[in-house]
Order: sequence, then structure tokens, then C-alpha cells
Amino acid sequence: MITEKEKRCEAFEKMLTKVKQDYEDADRKMKTLKSEGKEKTATYRQLMGNKLQYQNMLSIYKAYGLMD
Repeated sequence: MITEKEKRCEAFEKMLTKVKQDYEDADRKMKTLKSEGKEKTATYRQLMGNKLQYQNMLSIYKAYGLMD
């Protein structure tokens, strides 16, 4: 039987994987837009905001020893 603690740990691992993927996706899309000279677009700026949010979350996880 899976305990509540194990369920929470599994949920955290899924969330961490998703945040990492979203960070990488935002970074990749930003690089594409930048190569097209579209750094001033709303899409680029939204991606920048998202990327910073994901980066902040990953920094917090790292500070608490929850990731490499």
C-alpha cells in the first residue's frame, strides 16, 4: 500500500519534471524568436516571464536540497 508521504513524493517528482520541461521549452522558444529578431514581441516577453518563474522555482528546490 502506498503511503500519503510516498504519494506526495511522487507528485513532487512529477511537478519537478514538468517545471524543468517547461523551463527548457520556454528557453528553446525564446532562442528561436530571438534568432528571428522578435525579442520585442508579446510572446517573447511572456516566455521570458514564464522562464523567470520556472527558474525561481528551480532555485528554491535546489536551496532546499530537492534537486541537483
